[in-house]
Amino acid sequence: MSIENKSFTVDYEEFINNLERYRGNHPACPLLQALLQSFEILQGKWTFRVIFYLLKNEHMRFGELKKLIPTITNTMLTATLKELEKNGIVSRIQYNEIPPHVEYSLTESGNALLPVFYDLAKWSSEHL
Repeated sequence: MSIENKSFTVDYEEFINNLERYRGNHPACPLLQALLQSFEILQGKWTFRVIFYLLKNEHMRFGELKKLIPTITNTMLTATLKELEKNGIVSRIQYNEIPPHVEYSLTESGNALLPVFYDLAKWSSEHL
């Protein structure tokens, strides 16, 4: 197993050794950095729901997302999509047709979350 990031590539054993060396409270600890960066990018009440529906559907329009998440306001859905786009998780494609429309989809980085969510769901079903 290999864990890769733009700033480091380590195998599983080296990762565990780093955790033991840093004891999880040092700013250079790879796990601490991964968690902090992930929480920064994936924070928000609606973020996971939007990502979930985009994982299930290759492309979605704003109205389709709104129908699937009826309790979200238009303003909050717009803000969530903009934040995910800014963080490189969602791609926004505007079609200048009549009538004009916009489609949202996950980027390569967004689709790379699928194995992480799978492992989280597996862990949750075994331990919660």
